[in-house]
Amino acid sequence: MKKLLLLSFAFLSLAACSSDDDTPEVEIPTVGATLQPAVGGANQPNQVYLDLSTKEAKAVNRAAWDFGFSSGSEFRVVINGSLKMAVKKLETSDITLPQESDSNVAVGAGTTAASNGYVDNPTGVLTGAGAGIGTAIAEISAIDAENKVYLVNLGFAVSTTKPATGSVSVDGDARGWKKVRILRSGNGYKIQYADLASATYTEKVVSKDTDFNFTFFSLSTGNTVSVEPQKAKWDLNFTVFTNYLNAGTEVTYGYSDFITTNSKGGTQAYQVLVADGGSYADFTKAKVVEANFKASVTDQRIIGANWRSGGGPNTLPSIRTDRFYVVKDAAGNYYKVKFLAMTNDAGERGNPALEYAILN
Repeated sequence: MKKLLLLSFAFLSLAACSSDDDTPEVEIPTVGATLQPAVGGANQPNQVYLDLSTKEAKAVNRAAWDFGFSSGSEFRVVINGSLKMAVKKLETSDITLPQESDSNVAVGAGTTAASNGYVDNPTGVLTGAGAGIGTAIAEISAIDAENKVYLVNLGFAVSTTKPATGSVSVDGDARGWKKVRILRSGNGYKIQYADLASATYTEKVVSKDTDFNFTFFSLSTGNTVSVEPQKAKWDLNFTVFTNYLNAGTEVTYGYSDFITTNSKGGTQAYQVLVADGGSYADFTKAKVVEANFKASVTDQRIIGANWRSGGGPNTLPSIRTDRFYVVKDAAGNYYKVKFLAMTNDAGERGNPALEYAILN
């Protein structure tokens, strides 16, 4: 079992990764380690990656990247759902041809049916035919001619508008459109991208790094960027998220205050309702039900938005106190996790707090 550190820190600064060689190592107590991830307030600008077994946490501005290139054996590419990006495969493999935007290629209830396949499947499972069966972008073929151009809605910048207390404002200005084509390059990738009307394009090579789930790339900088920690070094991600919502028919929908688990890196989780499993304080390792982890192996949304209520016309959002979560990391450590707050003392969203303990 890897050594465990007491996590009790209030705010993690943007892009902070606190792994000081001089930090004394102590075991997490069985009760009361608390954490307040630096999501950044009601605009929720940051994606925050947490490792429950160490003092490491990382906050990254969610507009820092556009595409994630999988380091797995398949050649898969994901889009940045935290910005409500959406893509549509075109019939051509010629990126020099002019294209036009399409308002249907978007994210939002009443706008885009999930079956259109413009976004990645929110379970996080990559394998499939593309168009939302796995990734929205089909697996990159070894045959160049089979790799089509994609029309890319870049979604929205991070909002800077201050919302009413208890509300969020996550969508800023529209980021516009690109056309993108992705090919293989040896055991890596080659991305071509351009403005819609342009007859010329930019081309960059992106390599796989098997220490990470993905290599991330930014169209605005034309470079790879550091986003996720190494795949063995995080468990939970606090983020804005593109999910599916059943509104009579299944549609795409943007969620704030969302939490994913690192299913690709081996983290597993399940929810315990107090009415069924007893109180958080009394929950011990002997009460862990291994079979309950199964769903999380192929679905990163076990915690999702289930830890909080969304509020309504006359009520503010709040945490749900009738449940907590059991998390198992890739090293085989077990934790119980409960949420303490989703707002700060002023009632501002994007200020979550949680408590967790190692199960012995």
